[in-house]
Amino acid sequence: MTREHAHRFAAQNRRARFDYFIIEEMEAGIILTGSEVKSLRAGRASINETYAGEMNGEIFLFNANIPVYEQANQFNHEPKRPRKLLLHKRQVNKLIGAIQRKGMTLVALSIYFNDKGRAKVQLGLAKGKNVVDKRETIKERDWNREKSRILKGD
Repeated sequence: MTREHAHRFAAQNRRARFDYFIIEEMEAGIILTGSEVKSLRAGRASINETYAGEMNGEIFLFNANIPVYEQANQFNHEPKRPRKLLLHKRQVNKLIGAIQRKGMTLVALSIYFNDKGRAKVQLGLAKGKNVVDKRETIKERDWNREKSRILKGD
């Protein structure tokens, strides 16, 4: 198994690659509380409507649903709070410049634990697809599936 794919995924946004053209991918650290980490390790997070944006010159993850960890009682967290992402200043400036351009957005592709056990977010700098592009993606996926069936049959 390669080093890139040795991650244990806590949540994935499978729809992002269908809805957006992913121009560039990058990894970012994320600041979490203890109960959020426990909930992520249990695999209960949802990042389907999650995006990243700028707030006070920093990049934050918005709308990520990490449900409360029942055993944490009074020390629990708010499920959809904005979470700060850890990036280098140069990366932050580049991303802020990119998302201020028309049609560009930062989409969370996955949240995973790396080989050191740290929670990371895979971000994608993306441009939205229109209906025609989505149809083209469906056609291409169906053709690849059909092609593999034909080759398997021989």
